[in-house]
Amino acid sequence: MIPVQPAPRVDRAAADASTTAWALAARGGDPEAAEHFVRALYGDVLRYVTHVSGDPQGAHDLAQDTFARAFGSLHRYEGRASARTWLLSIARRAVVDSLRRAAARPRIAEAVDWEAAVERTQPRGLPGFEEGIALLDLLEVLSDERREAFLLTQVVGLSYEETAGFVGCPVGTVRSRVFRGRTILERLLREAETEGTFAA
Repeated sequence: MIPVQPAPRVDRAAADASTTAWALAARGGDPEAAEHFVRALYGDVLRYVTHVSGDPQGAHDLAQDTFARAFGSLHRYEGRASARTWLLSIARRAVVDSLRRAAARPRIAEAVDWEAAVERTQPRGLPGFEEGIALLDLLEVLSDERREAFLLTQVVGLSYEETAGFVGCPVGTVRSRVFRGRTILERLLREAETEGTFAA
């Protein structure tokens, strides 16, 4: 797994206007607009599902499922919300459905030591691999609400206002969740660095 990098800070309003226009044009049957729509938002969707699902290996499948669902319901999209916010809400449902399916049909490993087997299949030697795993581990410490607010604002790149609309709570609540989440992560990182110093 190559760690997903934070979304670059761009003119978000202009980018959202473009992607929304492409989505509406794709709804009208424009294949070039559909391609632009996917290319513009695939990274945001991938970042979101990677962290929310906690499954980097299955993230691309979840992203593809998200776009398949989006194109299946594109005829109902009217552009009242930005295409990015609309698509992330579909991604959230895709992740929830995936987790429910996994819980209902647990996979049985043929290997005697399935944990060791899974560990052996993980990629190694990739730039930033260990840091990416560490970030996933740290994010698991946060409550669901704080983790989602942190991911949407700090990783996906939504504004606090967009995030508030997406999760359905006041902007102040989003700011509080992100602040508290960041405070917890910073404390854990300081503790890890201190332990590492003592171990050295």
